[in-house]
Amino acid sequence: WEPNSSFSQPSAFLMGIPGLESLQPWLSIPFCVLYLAALLGNCIILFIIRKTQSLHEPMYYFLAMLAVTDLGLALCTLPTTLGLLWFHLRRISFDACLTQMYFIHILSFVESSVLLAMAFDRFVAICHPLRHRSILTSTTVLRIALAIVLRGVVSLLPIPFLLRRLTYCSRTELSHSFCFHPDIMNLACADIKVNVFYGMIILLTTVGMDFVFIVVSYILILRTVLSLANREETLKALNTCVSHICAVLVFFIPMIGLSMIHRFGRNVPPLVNTLVAYTYLTIPPALNPVIYSIKSSHIRKALLRVLRRKSG
Repeated sequence: WEPNSSFSQPSAFLMGIPGLESLQPWLSIPFCVLYLAALLGNCIILFIIRKTQSLHEPMYYFLAMLAVTDLGLALCTLPTTLGLLWFHLRRISFDACLTQMYFIHILSFVESSVLLAMAFDRFVAICHPLRHRSILTSTTVLRIALAIVLRGVVSLLPIPFLLRRLTYCSRTELSHSFCFHPDIMNLACADIKVNVFYGMIILLTTVGMDFVFIVVSYILILRTVLSLANREETLKALNTCVSHICAVLVFFIPMIGLSMIHRFGRNVPPLVNTLVAYTYLTIPPALNPVIYSIKSSHIRKALLRVLRRKSG
């Protein structure tokens, strides 16, 4: 970079979708569908859990946490994404960008932790069914929820300050319609080793550990289920985990792919990076309510009861 073109902080960043500028009006249609599905689906899940007394159990409390997190993720990216696609609003101030980035990453870490808590719930319910109610009491669930939020808030608190200390040059164009830590970091013309190292350590010790513990939980669950003599009981136990396994795959596969691209994919086309990022942040909030509505008979029956009551 030329020395006379550098400055400490830009007043604003420019958002965009590289390579797809001409298709933005058409892209707004699938994005609107995804955001509508995320907002409507998660609100319905929360409404059903709140109104149905039989769903006031740890499994559905964690599902409610997942729904709240998905709503937060959708609302974090919706204004800037639809603002770009509908009204070509590309500018976002430096402070607003850091704020959006901070909440996107917090909610992503919270979602990872909630999925781990749901795996722990399934582990206790299947491997120690007689102790399930005594282990996962309402107080314990509340403490888990507070710990999840605090972990996300505290672990990510240094990130905005680490980005503020960097010197930015003439490049101010982001490769998404939202602010993402690696995307902002790569616009700097200063040494970003501290940012890369801290980001990698936090990712491995939070989301990475969550994924490892989820895998371990399902290994133990599988061992317990396979030891059951009755095939019907085996299938019934596995069926209670299908929704959660789908939610884990929908969340972690794009996230791992995006992390690998940012760390090692220097020769990957920008469009691939953009598509994976949008998949990671828009698909899980839209699909999770559908997955649980289809696979959970309790959610499905409660939804049908509410619809019958409304129509009657």
